[in-house]
Amino acid sequence: MSSIKRTTVKEALTCEVAMEQIEIQGWVRTRRDSKAFAFLEINDGSSLASIQVVADAGIPGYERIKEMSTGASVVVQGQLVESPGKQKWELQAQRLSLLGVAPDSYPLQKKGHSPEFLRSILHLRPRTNLFGAIFRTRSRMAAAVHDFFNSRDFIWVHTPIITGSDCEGAGEMFHVTTMDPLKEHGDYEKDFFGKSAQLTVSGQLEAECFACALGNVYTFGPTFRAENSNTTRHASEFWMIEPEMAFCNLEGDMDVAEDFIKHLVNTMLADESGDMEFFGKFVDKGLRARLEHVSQSRFIRCSYTEAIEIMQKSAVNFEYPPIWGMDLQTEHERFLTEKHFKTPVIVYNYPKDIKPFYMRLNDDGKTVTAMDVLVPGIGEIIGGSQREERLDVLEDNMRCSGLNMEDYSWYTDLRRFGTVPHAGFGLGFERLLMFVTGVQNIRDVLPFPRTPRNCG
Repeated sequence: MSSIKRTTVKEALTCEVAMEQIEIQGWVRTRRDSKAFAFLEINDGSSLASIQVVADAGIPGYERIKEMSTGASVVVQGQLVESPGKQKWELQAQRLSLLGVAPDSYPLQKKGHSPEFLRSILHLRPRTNLFGAIFRTRSRMAAAVHDFFNSRDFIWVHTPIITGSDCEGAGEMFHVTTMDPLKEHGDYEKDFFGKSAQLTVSGQLEAECFACALGNVYTFGPTFRAENSNTTRHASEFWMIEPEMAFCNLEGDMDVAEDFIKHLVNTMLADESGDMEFFGKFVDKGLRARLEHVSQSRFIRCSYTEAIEIMQKSAVNFEYPPIWGMDLQTEHERFLTEKHFKTPVIVYNYPKDIKPFYMRLNDDGKTVTAMDVLVPGIGEIIGGSQREERLDVLEDNMRCSGLNMEDYSWYTDLRRFGTVPHAGFGLGFERLLMFVTGVQNIRDVLPFPRTPRNCG
């Protein structure tokens, strides 16, 4: 047994030479029987492809071949040999071991399944080709996020999940309490933290503390929003990537955001695992062309005011007519990227009244140094700004937003003690995954989606 090399399906299919005495562990996708042998298709999740196993009658374990049906878990020991079929290699079995049977009630028989059905069996859907590809891609893209920031000497900061501050000021937050809501309500003095506490909607404010000490930092972690929205683009629990850069203005913020998107897109385009090819064939046939276009394009930079004027002069009958002072809708974002400029666009200098308190006020008194990165096929993928570093202006913004100044004394201290210009942005990780895979529903790029009325 010591001479047997345990190997993944991915390793076996990509090796350069035949190998003797290897062991594959995985799940049966299909089985075809003949009089003197059987073909098993085994997948272990390491790659989109499965490996064909040829098992001759009489080898140890063959007496249980009929139980090795779709979904059953097995261990196969044998020799990797050249395959006469499409694959380069197949496994000539020398021993079979059945670990776990899968009866006929196993819901993932070899046929097509709708995403809606697969969402009803979240615990099993990673075994399908589609969701195996999605979650391998999720892992690769997470690594690419860290690679980008590590290459630029950013420091990863773990910001808190439980917070006492509302970064966005929208109030759509989940409350954290140890009190019985039926018996004790609103008396936070008795609660665990002695004050109102919530799940975070952003790690930005805490990241600013570290940027104002360590230079360039980033967060990458879960965030939560109690927004009663059941669209294909919203989830109650999602992951955010939020870099924060000291001594940086809006122009520098836009530069990093553009480089970041291109790095992630290029990582996806360079994928040789077969997952990218699978998405282009079965999910979105125009995916590769769209990603290549983003990779090779210069991102157009257009002020919010210019964007509104462009749409107002167009002949398009928008569902939401563009008016200065309104937030851009998805139809506006996609018009700018897909119809007018036909390239990624960074819209900047938004009206102050539709943006949070922490964004830097421009000299015109009407706009703030906010920016959104818009890409074809999805619209907004990044939102960011230069932060307000002037103490008096920030405090005025906070009063106008109705914030409790005492709760944010630590935040104003950053401006009181050695203030510097700084900027950052946020990228919703699931929104990115939808963009690079072509998947249209955010529920399908989250391992266990949390949405209104859905917390399994």
